[in-house]
Amino acid sequence: MGNYLVDTDVQVRIPTARLAQLTAESGSDYDPDIVSEAIDAAEGEANGYIAVRYVVPVDLVQFPDLLATLKGAVLDVVVYRLHLRRPPVPEDVTRARDNAIAWFKLISEGKVLLPSPTIPTSVNSGAAWGSQAANRPEQ
Repeated sequence: MGNYLVDTDVQVRIPTARLAQLTAESGSDYDPDIVSEAIDAAEGEANGYIAVRYVVPVDLVQFPDLLATLKGAVLDVVVYRLHLRRPPVPEDVTRARDNAIAWFKLISEGKVLLPSPTIPTSVNSGAAWGSQAANRPEQ
């Protein structure tokens, strides 16, 4: 089970019949092991970027404001990974994944800040979580 997502999050995003097409090697039921692997891989990818500046996994209990945003971005990567199993990947799925990765990169570069007990010192401390510090004028 993932730190940010569970199988049911994926089931809500991808209709059951399509999820079965993307994961089952045979039969009409989705394969929960394939979904769990995709969740683990997507969370690992996200954490790889986030860990440059923050302790991972991100504490979503301490920072519930971040839950929907982080969950949505990781879910976009999961959906993409599942579609890779049965190409071609739809353009909207690729675009959503690319946007999620771009957001993770901004976090790793300190241009988007996450809530944290201590804000990294190498980042513009005037930025709030989710903001793009790079777009703010220097003070």
